[in-house]
Amino acid sequence: MKLTTLRALLPLALLATMVSCHDTDDDLNQPSNVAANANANPTTAEPALQRLEFPHVKGGNSVVLIHSTNDSWGINYSVEWDCDKKSQRWSAYQLNSTTLKKSTNRYYSDTNQYPSDPLLPNNQYLSQDCFWNTGFDHGHICPSADRLYSSEANYQTFFLTNMQPQFKAFNADNNNSPWYKLESQVRSWANATSTEMLYVVKGGTIEDNQILTNNDGSPRLLKGEMRIPKYFFVALLLQNKDGYKAVGFWMEHLDRYTAPVSLGSCAVNISELEAKTGIDFFCNLPDDVENYIETLPLENVKRAWGL
Repeated sequence: MKLTTLRALLPLALLATMVSCHDTDDDLNQPSNVAANANANPTTAEPALQRLEFPHVKGGNSVVLIHSTNDSWGINYSVEWDCDKKSQRWSAYQLNSTTLKKSTNRYYSDTNQYPSDPLLPNNQYLSQDCFWNTGFDHGHICPSADRLYSSEANYQTFFLTNMQPQFKAFNADNNNSPWYKLESQVRSWANATSTEMLYVVKGGTIEDNQILTNNDGSPRLLKGEMRIPKYFFVALLLQNKDGYKAVGFWMEHLDRYTAPVSLGSCAVNISELEAKTGIDFFCNLPDDVENYIETLPLENVKRAWGL
């Protein structure tokens, strides 16, 4: 198992420039001038940070954990872990029909179902698996079902750094949960014959104003340690022969559903998702391509993705 850890001391650069866009939903051709890229992750850091699934890393006391496997696929998925908040900011990975070919079963262990991440120093980690007996699920951010192409890749998705606390209804196999429906839909988009690659970023909110709180306003922590997101988000960038298209999803973390929640009602364009999360997604695209696909009007985005 090849494992890489990187302490990234890099400022977060948010998109500031908004450009006008075509009013059609199926025009995925890239703009002609694709040279400039002011907000990309630095080339002097870990080369993997240049991959298209990577957001602009926050830096400070956050650590980027890059999990790789001993196979032709290489990088399995990556996490940005906030050492102060003892919570992950996001998991990012690539997905297509190759990674969705099942060759193994879901990892299971009687003694170590949710292993500690070997990349994270012990002094930066949780003192325990704080999910047990709390009523919250171990919510995979890079799902096990997205990584059944090898046992090594699937095993790594069970690291505690890839988990966020999720209400059972939010993570349930039913027709009401938008998170569960979206995970299935993401695999469908990735497995389409026209898809060359789907770049995925997922996570839960961990800032002070975007976490669940107690009645007195104090943070509601799992066993005094891990933050519980008030919202979950997904950013998708799809590449095919015509170019790129992108969509975001923003959903409230609820403990019950009385009716189905449609994916279309959770959809946002990437620019709006960046404003909600403070994360600069798909920063390694050339600036004009990035600005074009991230600022398309929501109705155009929804039509392009069949929402």
